[in-house]
Amino acid sequence: MLHRVRLFAVLRERAGDDTVEVELPEGATVGEALRRLGEQHPDLGSALDSLTPVMAVNREYADAATVLAAGDELALIPPVSGGAGPSPHARVTEEPLSAERLSALVATDGSGAIVTFQGTTRDVERLDYEAYVPMAEERIAAILADALASHEIEGAAAEHRVGAVPLREPSVVVAVAAAHRGPAFAAAREVIDRIKAEAPIWKREVEGGDARWVEGTPPPAP
Repeated sequence: MLHRVRLFAVLRERAGDDTVEVELPEGATVGEALRRLGEQHPDLGSALDSLTPVMAVNREYADAATVLAAGDELALIPPVSGGAGPSPHARVTEEPLSAERLSALVATDGSGAIVTFQGTTRDVERLDYEAYVPMAEERIAAILADALASHEIEGAAAEHRVGAVPLREPSVVVAVAAAHRGPAFAAAREVIDRIKAEAPIWKREVEGGDARWVEGTPPPAP
């Protein structure tokens, strides 16, 4: 099977193109694709050894064990470095959140637009949040890295609270900076939608003496 692999930043420069193709046997995994890429493109292979790229198959995050099917597009997203703007900032915390602070984290001299989103507690006395914190922070960081690679933005940050979040207080804040408003809005929308769908975070509505866990959807399989 012939697979298309998309590359960004330093990986693109090492390969000399933003897209390369790799021939793989049926049932090959993402990990096998990386090894084959290293064999076919030694300069790219050395970069893959020194970096830890985020992997995505058909725009969904994947791991090395993910099996590739015919026609799948594999994307390799390297860590974001300081040269093009702030690195992604992801945090899960019990502390109150601040949109202004996150805006300051993502702003650059070229930021013509900074879009922030705040998800706040509504209709109930409070929301109690629980999270698998290390995994949630890693997933949010990967979502931000993907947004930085796929949108024309200069910075991205997101924080989510755990514990009790009273009525009208924010439980999640996203901030995105870009030269123009279009990419900033698009990236911010993508980030919050994916955080809600992919981060291992759960909430319980509390009103008086009543409490109930809010039903969710299964996270995407790798």
